[in-house]
Amino acid sequence: MIRKLLVANRGEIAVRVMRTCKRLGIGTVAIYSDPDARAVHVRAADEAVPLGGTTAMESYLDIDKVLAAARETGADAIHPGYGFLSENPDFARAVTEAGIAFVGPTAEAIALLGDKMAAKDLAVRNGVPIVPGRQDPVTSVDEALEAAEEAGYPVLLKPAAGGGGKGMRIVEKADEMADALPACQAEALKSFKDDRIFVERYVARPRHIEVQILADAHGNTLAFGERECSVQRRYQKVVEEAPSPVVDDDIRARLCKAAVDLAAAADYRNAGTVEFIMDENHDFFFLEMNTRLQVEHPVTEKVTGLDLVELQLKVAAGEPLPLTQDDVTLRGWSIEARICAEDPERGFLPSTGTISRYEEPRGRRVRVDAGVDAGSTVSVYYDSLLAKVIAWGGDRDEARRNLIDALNGYHVEGPSTNIQFCNAVLNHPVFAAGDLSTHFIEQHMQNVDADVPVERLERMVIATALVYHNRQGAVVESLLPMAPRVGATPTAPGKTEYVVRSGADVFNVALAPAGEPNRWRVEVGDRSFDVTTPEFEFYRRRLRLDIDGSRERFLLTYEGNFIRAAHCGTQRTFEIYEPREWELAHHMPPPQTDGDSDELVCPMPGLIVRVAVSEGERVYAGQVLLTLESMKMESGVPAPRDGVIAAVHVEGGQAVDAGDALVTFAQADAD
Repeated sequence: MIRKLLVANRGEIAVRVMRTCKRLGIGTVAIYSDPDARAVHVRAADEAVPLGGTTAMESYLDIDKVLAAARETGADAIHPGYGFLSENPDFARAVTEAGIAFVGPTAEAIALLGDKMAAKDLAVRNGVPIVPGRQDPVTSVDEALEAAEEAGYPVLLKPAAGGGGKGMRIVEKADEMADALPACQAEALKSFKDDRIFVERYVARPRHIEVQILADAHGNTLAFGERECSVQRRYQKVVEEAPSPVVDDDIRARLCKAAVDLAAAADYRNAGTVEFIMDENHDFFFLEMNTRLQVEHPVTEKVTGLDLVELQLKVAAGEPLPLTQDDVTLRGWSIEARICAEDPERGFLPSTGTISRYEEPRGRRVRVDAGVDAGSTVSVYYDSLLAKVIAWGGDRDEARRNLIDALNGYHVEGPSTNIQFCNAVLNHPVFAAGDLSTHFIEQHMQNVDADVPVERLERMVIATALVYHNRQGAVVESLLPMAPRVGATPTAPGKTEYVVRSGADVFNVALAPAGEPNRWRVEVGDRSFDVTTPEFEFYRRRLRLDIDGSRERFLLTYEGNFIRAAHCGTQRTFEIYEPREWELAHHMPPPQTDGDSDELVCPMPGLIVRVAVSEGERVYAGQVLLTLESMKMESGVPAPRDGVIAAVHVEGGQAVDAGDALVTFAQADAD
């Protein structure tokens, strides 16, 4: 048995692994960099060892430091989590050679399956279907053109190493190849130190389907059903679920057999995920194998009732898997949303800072795997993933509605997050219908605010008006005693009217007590609603209402004199007026704005990677002036207009904050 486990990771996955260890009575060791000295995973562990350094390369990716921490604390096993060193064969080999159990596959299996070309060759030899294409990497444009003709256009250029969309290009026709191949090779070399590229047919509307497997050292390899991971942005998963809406028993049996056959052929040990793409005819093709525990493993745990980390630990300790394939059954449905520190309203730019308020959703059918809490600092140095919210239901729609309700009650204040974006995905009718592909976000989520159902806006107006009414002191006294009413005079006995505006949408609202504590009759336009307020907790930024018998949760904050409301993925700012105020206020002219500034300011916190311009240089609108790195993502900062650079205020390697001056333009010529 494992006595003490070092988790060679940080954030939510470290906390999640430690949770299972504590249940099993296994001691835990955390490691941490300087920015993570007060992180949640450090406090969750029995012991913690500082690695020093700021960046991942100086800390979590330093194999010698990680092994030294294990020796110092007497850890007899290391769990790599995901990311960082989890798929590094040199790390797995070093751990084993140090006499420490590695909770993962062998170094040989990681090296074999981490090479996409070798993995595809192994799949072909074992009868696992692959996408049509050439099996050998191409080295020239002529070879790539030949391979594309064999596969059939459009084709996808993919790097042999790495993932995450880097080094990938879609080539629609032959005359695009001369530009596409060198660009792929250069990006792959920079990202993975490997410029090998292979060519395969591009599947136009693919689903991303993956199978969770576990194998022990006693000849047992089991599949734990499939997951649908098609909702992606820039090849990064956003929402995952188990099972898949389009996989029936026959397809599931064939998927699981293919995954088990591939793992067995690789002499695989421990947990892994075999990934496939599926076309519109429901034919599936092997994509790659991830030799670690996946971010989305909780949805599999929810539908199987199993703890995959516990099974990982048993296998790493040399035990056989304590169940057979017949023991693996799927019950109900589970959906997960990845919560990241990024700002969807600003093109998903990374967001940093201190979390000032934090409140997780709760419930018997809701699970939150989080690596942050109130007071946590989100820095530019690591991945943006903060937490995962997972919901279970008896069927897909129940799981979806449970997750919507959970996200409606999840509040993170400080850095911007994608909570409402994930909620908007879940509320989209195409997602609700299960009609998914990896292009779902680019096809359906570009103008989501323009397609908000009026029924949702009406509910947000009700919540906003009640909060405002409460703030003014008109809520039933037994609920929340307040000072006497200030402002509006009821237009009828017990009835108060407002005008609520959000952008171009204007609503007339009337509130009246309905004769029972916490109960209201609310009119929005010509519609009437029966509303109760069982959980009026605006001080926690959350409000729960029952509207015509339907439970609804809202997140609300004041923005100056206005109220910002979020519900089911929709975020709006509402202005509230007394009827007389409205008559005056809505006639006021809009505020005037100044002309373009000569100073270009930083759009987000980060590190300056490179500066591409110098003083006196003429630049043109859209030209990239410098490159910023934040949360492992590089972004070019373009020139907002034509002009001449008067001054450059930053240099490579410099840390900058949002609003810092980057460059100053010379004033325009008189002509």
